[in-house]
Amino acid sequence: MTTTASSSAQTPCLVLEGLSKAFAGLQAVDNVSLSVEHGARRVIIGPNGAGKTTLFNLISGALDPTGGRITYRGTDITHMAVHRRTALGITRTFQITNLFPNLTVLRNLVIACLALERTKFMMFRPVSSYGHLQERATELLQEFDLWKKRDLLIKNLSHGDQRQIEVAMALAGQPRLLLLDEPTAGLSPAETRDLTRLLKKLDPAITILMIEHDMDVAFDFGDTITVLCQGQKLAEGNRDEVRNNPLVQQIYLGAGC
Repeated sequence: MTTTASSSAQTPCLVLEGLSKAFAGLQAVDNVSLSVEHGARRVIIGPNGAGKTTLFNLISGALDPTGGRITYRGTDITHMAVHRRTALGITRTFQITNLFPNLTVLRNLVIACLALERTKFMMFRPVSSYGHLQERATELLQEFDLWKKRDLLIKNLSHGDQRQIEVAMALAGQPRLLLLDEPTAGLSPAETRDLTRLLKKLDPAITILMIEHDMDVAFDFGDTITVLCQGQKLAEGNRDEVRNNPLVQQIYLGAGC
């Protein structure tokens, strides 16, 4: 007889079944199904308008689907509110950095750590008074090699540093599923290499689902690649299977879906 623990371990981290989203007649996501195992590094690629960010918005709860089902660690979260999904361990970043530009690096991290606490943040209260929250923020900044920049304002940092801080903030809540929406967008080649190296060092227990426009990053980071086009799943497989897929080659040679 299968035990509850072993049964739970066999349950995928995330399952999408026939997921769809329409906007006034436009089918942004069209009957997409996929299964993401625990600890996977899954990358979603596709041309502009393929439905990638809409898919993320459905998974995170920012949008409600018009059809289909989302299951997270065996729980149906299809119509669950964003804050409840966050409490279950789902965290995301965005294409555009979502930081507090006029606060220091350390205060941004403390606020991120505070998100799952009952403690109220007060702008003029010393950061040191938050105790264990500052300890967690300190650990993250040291892990990301950003401790020396803790007292700098976010707006004075490079775009690459801001991207790293956003990932650090996403990790503050100790997520089980991390959704990264084009984390290397706008970065220089050197910044892209640094961020990719950092992402590859993250805890292997964290399941990562990433949207990425940079094919070098996508094929370097992902163990499984999913290709979307016009809201539909066009292809899926390992790096070589997707790279050699004629339909995928057709898209990226400019012939369209």
